Amino acid sequence: VQLQASGGGLVQAGGSLRLSCAASGFNFNTYIMGWYRQVPGNQRELVASVASSGRTKYADFVKGRFTVSRDNAKDTVDLQMSSLRPEDTAVYYCNAKRFEHYTGYWGKGTLVTVSS
Repeated sequence: VQLQASGGGLVQAGGSLRLSCAASGFNFNTYIMGWYRQVPGNQRELVASVASSGRTKYADFVKGRFTVSRDNAKDTVDLQMSSLRPEDTAVYYCNAKRFEHYTGYWGKGTLVTVSS
């Protein structure tokens, strides 16, 4: 299983970034795909997820600002981030899990830094 995240970087507050995760090695169409983030010293937290049905879930702190989407033909999941805030600074991780209560697979993170 491989989850390759890309698209992180440095952006000013109010700006936008798009993260992408390319998946391989499993039946992508049947997995819940998610984005999580982690700040050093804090627990990893869910940002957004999208089920195979297309049903999405968002953390309250990103609702209305971030959009998660998946392309089952390309085995990719994207996170469009807008109106970024300094507190969005974190390492963002792509996750794939078969069921909601599973831990699933993790990719290497991509760092997002939002400057004030």
